[in-house]
Amino acid sequence: MILTGPEIRAQVTAGAIDIDPFDPGQLNPNSYDLHLSTRIGWYTGEILDCARDNPFEHHTVPADGMVLSPGRIYLASTAERVGSDTFVPIIRARSSMARLGLFVHVTADLIDIGSHGHLTLQLHAVQPVRIYSRLRIAQVTFWQVKGDIELYDGKYQGTGEFPMPSRLHRDLPQAAPR
Repeated sequence: MILTGPEIRAQVTAGAIDIDPFDPGQLNPNSYDLHLSTRIGWYTGEILDCARDNPFEHHTVPADGMVLSPGRIYLASTAERVGSDTFVPIIRARSSMARLGLFVHVTADLIDIGSHGHLTLQLHAVQPVRIYSRLRIAQVTFWQVKGDIELYDGKYQGTGEFPMPSRLHRDLPQAAPR
């Protein structure tokens, strides 16, 4: 069951949903809008290797914006810190961003229950598109769970303002082939 905007507000007030900073003006009928922070980054290697920690550069989105190019994945973070030990957050693009051909989460839209931090967006542009920090770029919905709750305590817990690159290599055996 998805929470409505008024219920999201009530659960933030009750402490069951963590959105910091919280602005009631960002509430929608079934979601809450999230801003792009000033932090963005990208992988610098020609080929990304699932068994290795890939080289990654952090950057700041300039005040006059930044053009995202097709054929590259950019990792950016939300200005807001989000999480819940009661509800499952799902991140989605705002329809206005999708209409410009910008994917904000590629395929990883689920935030595990118990995960708290700035969300890492996986930005992919269909054609060149200029983005700006503080842009309302995404929205988060909250879903009620059924069953016993096991809180997330994984490798992305507590992500800060800098977007976190993949840590998939930590899931593979130590002697992964090259």
